[in-house]
Amino acid sequence: MAIVGLANTADDLLRQHGKTRGAVDDDDDYCLKGVRHLSDAGITRLPGRYVLPACDRPGRSVGAAAGDTPASARVKLPVVDLARLRVPSERDGVLRTLYAACRDYGFFHLVNHGVGAESVAAMLGVAARFFELPFPERARYMSPDVRAPVRYGTSFNQANDAVLCWRDFLKLSCAPPLRGVVLSWPDSPADLRDVAAAYAEASRRAFVEVVGAAMEAMGIRGAEDGVMEELTSAGSQMMTVNCYPACPQPELTLGMPPHSDYGFLTLVLQDEVEGLQVMHDGEWLTVDPVPGSFVVNVGDHFEIYSNGRYKSVLHRVRVNSTRPRISVASFHSVGAQRVVGPAPELIDEERGGEPRRYMDTDFATFLAYLASAEGKHKNFLQSRRLD
Repeated sequence: MAIVGLANTADDLLRQHGKTRGAVDDDDDYCLKGVRHLSDAGITRLPGRYVLPACDRPGRSVGAAAGDTPASARVKLPVVDLARLRVPSERDGVLRTLYAACRDYGFFHLVNHGVGAESVAAMLGVAARFFELPFPERARYMSPDVRAPVRYGTSFNQANDAVLCWRDFLKLSCAPPLRGVVLSWPDSPADLRDVAAAYAEASRRAFVEVVGAAMEAMGIRGAEDGVMEELTSAGSQMMTVNCYPACPQPELTLGMPPHSDYGFLTLVLQDEVEGLQVMHDGEWLTVDPVPGSFVVNVGDHFEIYSNGRYKSVLHRVRVNSTRPRISVASFHSVGAQRVVGPAPELIDEERGGEPRRYMDTDFATFLAYLASAEGKHKNFLQSRRLD
């Protein structure tokens, strides 16, 4: 999807900061306005704030078109078909696929998820148009507070990042009831609230179905501790809309650093431009896009709840020099006050349960960690492990 320039010309933007086209120094104010701002300025050299140490650089740019990345550096994730899950004669086979995907990869493609093609196209479209707005429009929602329910920002954790990431984002709280938070969302583009609300509700329905199946695949039905009930009725949902503009030197930076997600499951909608990479068997592998699918990944809370049966794995985002990329990540978990530990059904010794492998945690613990960390090689899970 094309991303057009701001109302001001690129030369005007640069002139306002005393700079010339093609180069920008490490002026903090200029960089922290975001990478869309830099891209619109027409830079041809990456500012130093975005250049990773040599040991952390991704190297050769990811291909702008599928097929440009060598087959050895790609991964075809398992595919979970929700339509087949609803067929009694096929359910057990789909549950086995789902269990193996969560155990071996921590990622899978979700197809026939029930979110219509029209809703998907509308969400990607309004997301692109938001990032096309003049910077002052977007800046109304800027905040360094990672706890802010509605927040426009840049990088990963911009207040603490030693090296900035080539990414701008809009974070939207979708805490139920949804109608209570929609009025705090941006009112431009004019259709953003309606489109994003409809998409958030549809993605939540898909999440409820797939997380229930993932529980069932572990042998948990009903969840004695009430976690499943909370996930399906009053759990947390946060939607992050990401923009990764074309980057002049993509081999020197990342759109997102290696990290894992905090919640139970994340459902990611992405356009046709590849960039997502997962760590598998010690290598970074580019995920092949599957049209019409969500990429779903296990979060830290679900690894803890599964007592390590399911894996929350590191992933990152590469950028390229020719095409912008848009993605929408919908993060789902329990409420901020809920303490998460291994499911009782899995560690009950009287029922042949296994040893507890994780300390209890909650969302507030993760947010405190995120606010104080440098957002590099995330080790939140390591801090929760007992073995």
